[in-house]
Amino acid sequence: MSRIGKRPIEIPSGVKVEFSDSVLTIEGPKGKLSRQVMDGVSLEITPSSIEVKRADDGLKARSAHGLTRTLVNNMVVGVTKGFERALEINGVGYRAEAKGDVLNLSLGYSHPINYALPAGIIVEVDKMTKLVVKGIDKELVGQTAAKIRSFRGPEPYKGKGIKYADEKILRKAGKTGKK
Repeated sequence: MSRIGKRPIEIPSGVKVEFSDSVLTIEGPKGKLSRQVMDGVSLEITPSSIEVKRADDGLKARSAHGLTRTLVNNMVVGVTKGFERALEINGVGYRAEAKGDVLNLSLGYSHPINYALPAGIIVEVDKMTKLVVKGIDKELVGQTAAKIRSFRGPEPYKGKGIKYADEKILRKAGKTGKK
């Protein structure tokens, strides 16, 4: 039995849960999320909690048990609190600007980068060097933050580029020159 999978998921007040045809839909104050539930796993929904049960002890069912519980829990947390990921931009002349659902980045290339944000994602820019990616879908927030970071990842010599706010960049020593 999966230690994570056997824990029940508490349903906060104001959250509606529907499960039909192996599609789970959770609606809360911040929005609505839907997800296809994997084969070999079933859900028992009560008014106050959701329990993830597996059909048998086969490899697929065991693998999907804890994962399904975590995905469902992330859906519940997302529609109630939401998720966010902070990014920092380091470098002379590197800046970001959010205009509607487009993020404009100047990262030292010969051209600016205009990144169209996915639906359900909001990016807040503070002082043109700090970004906060927000949304209700944890997977989409992380994917968007990783995509923004990939435009100019941090380099180890001067630390220029886009990095996560909690990320530590290992710095390397440069060339020492002739002796």
